[in-house]
Amino acid sequence: MADRTRQGEDWNPFELDAIIADYFAMLGEELARRPYVKAHHRAILMQQTGRSAASIEFKHRNISAVLQELGLPWIWGYKPALNYQDALFDAVDRYLSGHREAVEQQSTLVAPTVAFPDDVFTAMPVSARRPRRASLERLVRKFDPVERDFRNRQLGRAGEEFVVDIERRRLIAQDRTDLAGKVRWVAMEDGDGAGFDILSFDPAGKERLIEVKTTNGAAQTPFFMTHNEMAVAAERPEHWHLYRVHLFSQQPKIFTARPPLEQVLRLDPETWRAAPANLPT
Repeated sequence: MADRTRQGEDWNPFELDAIIADYFAMLGEELARRPYVKAHHRAILMQQTGRSAASIEFKHRNISAVLQELGLPWIWGYKPALNYQDALFDAVDRYLSGHREAVEQQSTLVAPTVAFPDDVFTAMPVSARRPRRASLERLVRKFDPVERDFRNRQLGRAGEEFVVDIERRRLIAQDRTDLAGKVRWVAMEDGDGAGFDILSFDPAGKERLIEVKTTNGAAQTPFFMTHNEMAVAAERPEHWHLYRVHLFSQQPKIFTARPPLEQVLRLDPETWRAAPANLPT
């Protein structure tokens, strides 16, 4: 039974570890498309912690907010909520450090399908960049979503396959079956290095060079752009398109961007090409 005298009291490490472990158990079921009953999980947590149902629900939403910052999927019914206690970051760190598979093995093996291709496209998010707490910033650096998505070739390939299917079906729906047959998965057929992943077309037959960036996280999750991708975007701005695939493992959506990229994206330098400074010239 919930202890009403604990309302407003911070959660202790034992309680946080319990609710986070249970949250990831539910998330695993959701990502696997297996049914589960949230009320059953909540009742067990109420027994374990003495917290009220409302307190548990809000803490679930806090966990969703941290996972959103980490570019990870979260339970769809628990909308991310801020105003979390610093101890939550340490508890998430403890869980993810002991369960690296929750971070590294969260890609979709098979590209999902959608009934209507045009429905996946959405506007680019517009949101103010808010400063993170130092403890949250350390957690994001440790489980860097940009580096993780960049290294996850399986996730990247699945996202590209998803876009190939979307482009072909879009052209068929526009009575351009001839062009649909010409859509090429360049990154798979020719390898990386072209500065784009997919060759597609608009209904008039104009080439569309599509660079796909995929994440299981939210639309706001940052991503890497390579020097070559930036160069091709600048050289062929009338043809080059960025497709940012997000929420891929749950309800995939795509926002698009066109050059000049510096006008629509915040471009922060992250890496440098380095060599010993004292080499003879």
